[in-house]
Amino acid sequence: MIIFGTKRYVYQLAILTLVCGSCGNPSAHTLKRYVTKFSLFFVPLFPISTKYATQCTFCGLEQKVTKEQAEQLQAQAASGQGGHSGQAYGQPQQPYQP
Repeated sequence: MIIFGTKRYVYQLAILTLVCGSCGNPSAHTLKRYVTKFSLFFVPLFPISTKYATQCTFCGLEQKVTKEQAEQLQAQAASGQGGHSGQAYGQPQQPYQP
């Protein structure tokens, strides 16, 4: 008898301030990576799927992003710019005014 299946892991990569595409509020968004791994006898062996998404902490909307967008957002958060220069996808970015 062989027992196999999948298990999903969620990793929080960063927290950014972005303008939400749904509610329009500038709020914190979590950048997450979802990894689905194949498991054999309850031991995760290798990833079969990796997806990225941002989630608005104000309204709860979750939007899928590409790997390249996720890397760009993560670099933006690491450089300390995530609190001011983020934007929602499909929305024009407004200039930062201190």
